Amino acid sequence: MNIKEIIDAIYSIPQTSQENLMQHISEVDYPKGFCLMEADKVIPYIYFLKKGIVRAYASTENNDITFWFGTEGEPIVSMKSYVDEKPGYENIELLEDCEFYRLKTEKLKTLYNEDIHIANWGRKFAERELVKTEELIISRQYKTASERYKDLLIEKPYLLQRVQLGHIASYLGIAQVSLSRIRAELK
Repeated sequence: MNIKEIIDAIYSIPQTSQENLMQHISEVDYPKGFCLMEADKVIPYIYFLKKGIVRAYASTENNDITFWFGTEGEPIVSMKSYVDEKPGYENIELLEDCEFYRLKTEKLKTLYNEDIHIANWGRKFAERELVKTEELIISRQYKTASERYKDLLIEKPYLLQRVQLGHIASYLGIAQVSLSRIRAELK
């Protein structure tokens, strides 16, 4: 997915604003297994996934808990770093070789002050991230693991071909054995 499509998917802005924003975006590549973001560190960039898949997780004493997958076209951001310039909560691991568009947060905030269209784009960006977080919380609180798995099949079926079942089970908040049982029941 190209950067113009990604920008427009968030919020369409005039071409001059888009060009101004794009001149501060660079492309970077990292291999599968690379940790793009580490918990307890301030992340000075926002990334947009051009190609590949990543997972966001938090580490506990006994295991990692996956709470989000990012795929082509999606922003990859530590909101705590973006908003408050404080260390984030999450680790972001690349599950495939990935290509990203990268934008320095500090520069983006400068552009907000210089261009109202970019500022509105940034507002829409933050609003969309908030809605995604809200949907995740509501799903975890009010749906069963089986319902969450069915939602995954409908909304992101490609994850089953691209992500280890252990990560998917963690994302659903269940053990891998429970995921196998749910899958068998649905066949």
